[in-house]
Order: sequence, then structure tokens, then C-alpha cells
Amino acid sequence: MLKMTTQTLGTKVFCGLALLCLLGYHAQAQARAIPVKLIKTAHGWQLLRGGKPFFIQGAGGDESMRILKACGGNSLRTWGAGGLASKLAQANKLGLTITVGMWLGHPSDGFNYNNPAQVHAQYEQCRKYVLEYRNDPALLLWGVGNEMENSYDHKVLWQAVEQIAAMIHRLDPNHPVMTVVAEIGGHKVQKINKYCPDVDIIGINSYGGGPTLYKRYLKAGGTKPYVITEFGPPGTWEIPADSLGLPPEMLSTAKARFYHKTYVKSVLAARGVCLGSYAFAWGWKVEATPTWYGLFLPNGRRLGAVDVLQKLWSGRSPRHLCPNLNGLKLLGSNRLAPNEKVRAIAQANQPGGGAITYHWILRRDVSKMGWTGGRSMPLPWAFPKAIVAAHGPKVTVRMPANGGPYRLFCYVYNRHNGAAVGNIPLWVTAPIRPEPAPIAHLPLIIYSGSHPNSAYVPAGWMGNYAAISYNPHCKVHPHTGRHCLKISYNRSHGWGGIAWQNPANNWGKLSGGFNLTGAKVLTFWARAAKPGVHINFGYGMVGSDMPYHDSSKASMRAALTTHWKEYHLHLRGRNLKRVVTGFFWTGAADGAPFTFYLDDIKYHK
Repeated sequence: MLKMTTQTLGTKVFCGLALLCLLGYHAQAQARAIPVKLIKTAHGWQLLRGGKPFFIQGAGGDESMRILKACGGNSLRTWGAGGLASKLAQANKLGLTITVGMWLGHPSDGFNYNNPAQVHAQYEQCRKYVLEYRNDPALLLWGVGNEMENSYDHKVLWQAVEQIAAMIHRLDPNHPVMTVVAEIGGHKVQKINKYCPDVDIIGINSYGGGPTLYKRYLKAGGTKPYVITEFGPPGTWEIPADSLGLPPEMLSTAKARFYHKTYVKSVLAARGVCLGSYAFAWGWKVEATPTWYGLFLPNGRRLGAVDVLQKLWSGRSPRHLCPNLNGLKLLGSNRLAPNEKVRAIAQANQPGGGAITYHWILRRDVSKMGWTGGRSMPLPWAFPKAIVAAHGPKVTVRMPANGGPYRLFCYVYNRHNGAAVGNIPLWVTAPIRPEPAPIAHLPLIIYSGSHPNSAYVPAGWMGNYAAISYNPHCKVHPHTGRHCLKISYNRSHGWGGIAWQNPANNWGKLSGGFNLTGAKVLTFWARAAKPGVHINFGYGMVGSDMPYHDSSKASMRAALTTHWKEYHLHLRGRNLKRVVTGFFWTGAADGAPFTFYLDDIKYHK
């Protein structure tokens, strides 16, 4: 019989972990970066990847990489580097590349570029990302920041960008550096030219101005090459409001033509200055509406812009194109009394012939509520009983009794997973009452290693949030599965925290939250990297002085150990009809940084 002491067991475990770490380090060291070079020829600027010309035919978003590859795409763009390993692994498998974004703080969100501590912490976080991913074969470019200059186009910001870009070049000579701005108004181009010599490429997010971007960039004095890092239909801020004060959304068929126009005029016509583009959004998101920016519907059906991109990227159209939605007309007033009926009619066809079906739905309009998010964001409230009669392209709607804005959506489907969509804004002339929070299905997972995304978004960063690092794909001793959530506060003083909100950035002014009635307990597992870490955990942070507040609150203070332990917040007798803040943590540094881990956060009966 083998007798093993605790000390012997600990030694064997340590040695085993050390061996695993050594193997992991060895595997990373063996990964071979494919060198990407930016060169200037007689024909202008060009990327070389592995010594061969490379023109970016990409998209940004969470829809299938396999579909991107099948359409002729060759690259994906991210906005941050958290949870990047799985994306890089899939990209390598499919032969795709990734422009890795590194999120920089936005002054509009409280980041202070005049605070050396915040700027240094941000610099160090970017440095860690570079060291972690610089040898990955799928890496194409580094994208430093995204639209952080909005309302703060100051020298000190560009100096911080330059410091990060110079650091990247020192640590990684194999990949060019890009910084990303929201359009090119003001003096952004000139300031990047002046203050950021180590930035190789300017990434530009352009929507309504997409077709004229090339000419405007040259006029602005652009000397570096550019990549269009986001493009699509005109944004809500670029379209005049209708008579209801709401932004009218283009029909998806018209959007497809706009994608084509931007690509032809400011990508293809600009070769030698433009290195390619990333269409937005490869997937769907709720921003103004559930369909404004998405290239796909939530049910996975593709829209006409995907067909356009496939033809531009590969030279061939899909065998079966998406339906065309050419018109959507309201037969009556767009201002209606409660319970009043109104009719509408759509004009659509299937290119080349074929059957199409129509699907009508009335939803609450959220274009003025600040809702924005991806798959984790719930769709705006639907009113299926409002559809009184629907006969193909014709519909009769009875408006709800609650006042305020709505949108009547028309979806047109073919038999080949293609779709078209449009909507008509409507208004009920009656007092506006908050809609009840939608009822959540239990158990509701806030986070687990196998389900890192939730309807509650970890968007409410608090305190010295520049000192917080957040990794939802940590592989260090997860409680269950392959991953856990690692959170670090990287300063020896101050405090930080994160609130999981619905929708993102909802501090009570946005309609949101879920009805969690029926949940009896909120449970989570936690441990610390070192003993002596004390963290406050809870749910509910929004007070009753806000229009959309948490219906109840609870919190606890936990002294974490280095071993996983399950914690409970009992919910019996609590009002859970609207929980806006599904989970939060706060912690203060006591003379030293701290790190802790979370897993399996969920509400259940």
C-alpha cells in the first residue's frame, strides 16, 4: 500500500502544475507569428503577410467565422483583447486573421488622461496583451483604442496612444499598429500625424460619410494608410428625425446598396491608401433598434448586405439572394390613440423568383433610451396581440393602451435562410408608463466558464476602473469547466468594482432589468489569489430616485480564501420584479493590489 503524506502530495501537485505551466510556456514560445509588414510601393501602401500581398476583407462582430470565411472574408476585428484565445484558435483553424483591439479609456466615461496612474495602468494592460498574443499566427494588426477621442481630441490623449504604439513596436516587430477614431472631423488626422509617429495606420469608423471618406481623408492631410474599421448604414445621429422625433431606419435592401457604395468609393477606389475594411456588424445588436446595424437577424438569417459583401470579396454572389424589401407604407396617421387600429403594406420580391413569407411584429421603440449591446441584450418589448390581421404583405395593427413610441417591423423570409427587414415608427398619444420587466427563465446564469455572456452585462465599472483587469476566460484552476473569471485590481490604493447591468451602462435611466420572481437564492463561487482579500458582493445598486430602479437590494462582505467556496444570498421575501443590477462586486486596496476569481454566478429556485 502506498502511503502519501500531505507534504508529498503538495509537492507532486506543485510539480505537476509547474510542468503544465512549462508546457504552456513552451507551446506559446513555439507558436510562430506570420510576419505582417507595411510597405510603400510605386502604387501606394500595401500590407504583406508572410511576404504576400494582403488586402483586408473583414467584419467586426460575433456571428459565425465559418460564414465569414465562406463569403470570402479573411479577417475579423475585435474591440478588446479579453477572451481572445478562443477567437484566435478558431481563426487559425479556418485560415482567418484578427485585428486585435485593445480598449482604451474614454474621457466621457471618466478616464483621465492627465492622471499618470491611470495612464500607466492602461499602458501595462496593453503590454500584457502584446506579450500574450504577439506570436499567434492569426494576429494581423494591433488596434489601439476605439473612438476614445470623442469629445476629447487633446494632445495628452494622443501622447498616451503614442507611448503604447512605441511599446508595441519594441516588443513585437512583426505586426503594424493602428489606432481607431470616430470619423475624421476636426483635426484628428493632423494630430495623429504629429503626435503618433509609431502609429502606422489610422482606423476610421465611418457610416453616413463612408462613400466620401477617401476624398475627405486626402483633403484632411492624411499621409498614413487607413483601414475602414466600421462601416454600414448612416447612424441615428446622421439622419434627421421624423415627425415623431424618432430616427427613421433604412430598409435592409437600401442598406445593402449603401454598404456597396461605401466599399466601391472609399475602399476599392482608394487602394494604395486604404488597406481594406471591416463591415459592421457581423451579427446583430440592439442599438436604436434590433436591426439598425446588424448584417444578420437574431434567428441567424442573413440580410442583403451579406450578399453584397460576398460579391465584393469573392467575385461571386450567393446562389439564392436575400429577398428585396422595396417599400413599407403606413395607410393612416403615425400618431394614434390607445387601442386605435392602423394598416400597413409592404412591397417585396425574391430575386429570380421564389416563395417569400411575411412576419409582422410590433415592438416598443428604444431609440431614445440608450439601449446598446449584442447578443446579451434582450430585444425590445414585443406586442404579438397587437397584430389583429396579417395577410402576406398586408397587416392591421391595434395599438397598445400605453403611450409613447413603437415600431412596426416587417420581416420577409425566403426558403434559403435569407431575409429582409424594415420598420415604421408609430406613437400612441397617451401617458407613458414603464413597461414591466420581462420575466426571466430560471436558472439565470450571470457567469459561468461555459456561459461567459449573460443578459446582464459587466459594464458598470466603478472607482479607479483603469486599475481593473477582467478576464472571463482564465484557465487557472477554474471551479468547473475549462474557464473562470479572473479580476485584478492593479493598484495599492483606491477602490474599484464592476456591476452587471441590464442593459449595459444602466444606472436607472434606461428601461431594463428582469423580473426574477421565483428565484430563491443567488449563488456564486469565489477564491482569492492570496489570503486576506475582502470583497463586497451583491445585487441591486440603483436607488428608488431613478425611474428604472432595482426593486430590492442585498449585499454581503466576504473574506476570501485561496480555495473555492460557495456563497449564498438568500432571496425569499424580496421584491424581484425589476432587477437592473444582477450582480456586483466592490473592493478596496489595503496597501497592495489584489486578485480574485469568480465562477458559476446564478439565480435559481
